[in-house]
Amino acid sequence: MPGLLSSPVCLTVIWFLSWSLPPSRAQIWSDEVSDVQFGRLESNVTLACGKSQISVPVVWRHNHSSVSSWHQVTFNGSLVLFLVDQSAQGNYSCYDDSGLLLHSVILRLGYPPGLLSISCRVPNHTFVRCTWKDSVKTFLPAKYNTSFRGKEEKEPTKVCIVDSTNRRCVVEDPAFWQTIHTFGVTETNALGSQTSYRRIRLNELLKPDPPRSVFIEEVEGNPSKLWVTWKNPSSWPEDPLFPLRFHIRYRPQGSMHWSEVIQKQMMTEENSIEIPDATPHHSNQVQVRARDDVSPESQWSEWSAPSFRTPWRGNKPGVCCMNVMPVVITFIQFPHYH
Repeated sequence: MPGLLSSPVCLTVIWFLSWSLPPSRAQIWSDEVSDVQFGRLESNVTLACGKSQISVPVVWRHNHSSVSSWHQVTFNGSLVLFLVDQSAQGNYSCYDDSGLLLHSVILRLGYPPGLLSISCRVPNHTFVRCTWKDSVKTFLPAKYNTSFRGKEEKEPTKVCIVDSTNRRCVVEDPAFWQTIHTFGVTETNALGSQTSYRRIRLNELLKPDPPRSVFIEEVEGNPSKLWVTWKNPSSWPEDPLFPLRFHIRYRPQGSMHWSEVIQKQMMTEENSIEIPDATPHHSNQVQVRARDDVSPESQWSEWSAPSFRTPWRGNKPGVCCMNVMPVVITFIQFPHYH
């Protein structure tokens, strides 16, 4: 047996294994499992070397490199990081003086939540969408809880379907008979929470989407007329209880001056109007917008995309309608006199 251990082949295998196996400091104790600690940027952060008190000198490493000398290791082995910035994030490990790993932790840095900027849209009587933006960039993952209720205390809180990724919330079938509603958002991250509120009046925020499928036709035989049709916004309910009012404007393309017409919704699939005074022989631009016809406090929608059409031209002058008379030229030669 001693002869086998001293053989060249066996010594070669032992040498290879000594280089391929991890060093002793990579051993894991029962309380060494990495966890995550959160800290506030631009403040001092203390990292403990495990859950128990350490009575031996320890060495800290940040992402496998030595920790900056201006940070401090306390008598119980904790590491104090001063006025941390984003570069201080990462993996921290503490070792005893023999190189044995005692504990490791992942440090993430950011800020607690601040007040949110909230805005809400009401495209119809049955739907409210609220969105929010940060006033403070926290750099940390967050959860959002929302509430939506009317002014009356007895009114139950409406369920708001939260989309945390896009930071928005949808309320279906809000109580429109309530004058004032309050929408609240609570943002929570590892460093704290903050609740923001927005009081809204649904009837004042009611703003339909623009009308769709605006189409213009020429009126045969009428060089100054156009026929315009359009459909209600797809988000607006097809219900006679929710009629719309339309605002139509038109002008010669390139002109600064509009002609305008107000018209109520027709109880048909399409709405239409005849423009009697379109500019002949020019491309005319037409746009339509909509508003709730019941609530005078509601808002006009945005204008539809511009549509263009030239009125009926009939027979174009100079092509089919110009009478061309034949011209006969007679040359007379006079004698020359000397």
